[in-house]
Amino acid sequence: MDSLESLTRQITGAKELNSIVRTMKAMAAANIGQYERAMESLDDYWTNVSLGLVAYLKAIGLDKQDSRQNENSIKREKSICAIVFGSDQGFVGQFNDSLSEYVQESLSTHGGKLEIWTVGVRVPLLLADMGMTVTKQFNLPNSINAITALIGSILVQVEENQENGNVDEYYLFHNHLVNEGSYEQEKLRLFPLDAEWRQEKAQLKWPTQKQPEVIGDSSKLIRRLIREYLFVTLYKTCTESLASENLSRLNAMQRAEKNIEELLDDIGNTYHRLRQSSIDEELFDVVSGFTALKKD
Repeated sequence: MDSLESLTRQITGAKELNSIVRTMKAMAAANIGQYERAMESLDDYWTNVSLGLVAYLKAIGLDKQDSRQNENSIKREKSICAIVFGSDQGFVGQFNDSLSEYVQESLSTHGGKLEIWTVGVRVPLLLADMGMTVTKQFNLPNSINAITALIGSILVQVEENQENGNVDEYYLFHNHLVNEGSYEQEKLRLFPLDAEWRQEKAQLKWPTQKQPEVIGDSSKLIRRLIREYLFVTLYKTCTESLASENLSRLNAMQRAEKNIEELLDDIGNTYHRLRQSSIDEELFDVVSGFTALKKD
């Protein structure tokens, strides 16, 4: 049976742990706010860049899907690269586990050449346990200001692969917010901007009735638009993943806080019962001694 001293130490330790959990909870909530604001601004910019690409393709007559291109692409197995955004730190619940399972399920039917790039140190370990080989790893940024450097490193590797003709398609795997308090896994096609991409972007409607025009050097314009599109898409994906990570951590800290409070209640009740029992024993000894003295 625990003594009063032992219970006192347990209560003190639980209170200190609860203080740490509350601090992590507050930090996660603050991070979610800044990442959500970044996501809102990125959505508008990403739409504008996409509209610029659609306008360019329409101006040069490539806004229609080429069915023959799709038929030729189906004849051979494509080599793909999966870029998976995970986390570095723990206390995120099933954030990395559910994402790894989603990646494995999505890539299980692919029989061609496969590259897997990961962002964060936890996802590679989970994918390796599932029998998948990670070919390249990137460090996860710890703030919004550090995202640009990460995206630059990824784009350098993409450009090198394109020059060598190593990869046909790139896909992004990440968690993203779906509504308040929850997130889900998503697979997004990053590159190439082929007939399939044009068909998808054809759903975007030009915001005005006036037809867009391409002004200036079209070759420089398309290169800048494509690079900007890739950059902002990767940036948006990374931001969504970081927001989801902090949401998962916030939920985990809320569960931990609830468990600690329940533990404190249990220990506190046990402490009060033991203390009351000790007091009752002391009072009984005093009364017994007084009764014995009175008889004498």
